[in-house]
Amino acid sequence: MSKRLNETSKLVNKTKLYPLEEAMVLVKQTAKAKFDETVELHIRLGIDPKQSDQSIRGTVTLPNGIGKSRKVAVVAQGEKLKEAEASGADVAGFADIIEKISKGWLDFDVLVATPDTMKDLSKLGKVLGPKGLMPNPKSGTVTFDIARTVKELKLGRVEYKNDSYGIIHCAIGKASFTPEKLAENAKNAP
Repeated sequence: MSKRLNETSKLVNKTKLYPLEEAMVLVKQTAKAKFDETVELHIRLGIDPKQSDQSIRGTVTLPNGIGKSRKVAVVAQGEKLKEAEASGADVAGFADIIEKISKGWLDFDVLVATPDTMKDLSKLGKVLGPKGLMPNPKSGTVTFDIARTVKELKLGRVEYKNDSYGIIHCAIGKASFTPEKLAENAKNAP
């Protein structure tokens, strides 16, 4: 182990169960990297992920965000396009956005679409799918409620899903957050 890892491991008693607030103070003490580290929550569910009825998936909006601003692109038409622009979407459009994406433009973190535009957007499945950017009704990115969705994504809505071992991994903030904010986000996480 490195010298830094040896020093931080002395701060943590591995046989003790820490209350949430005390654990968040320890997170602040052990964060020694030269960048703002991401704090994650990992929950072992004790499920059999091979059984489809035991899969866990959802979204949650954290009260203090995740410490990262997201670029939100919206594909909509008519009134919903105006609603997207008014709600704070970074990029909004219809045919122009679809054409830019087909030419390789992927300068956004989340793509939100209305159900009536999915017919045209589905042609870009081979481009957006492997990058995890394809809008999906299960994750709440295919919706007519554009304003609420864009605001939630900007505030810090996170998506969670169990992995192949039955564990959920979810970012709950940055090491620069106060222990109180981290604890509040952890209480509201999945």
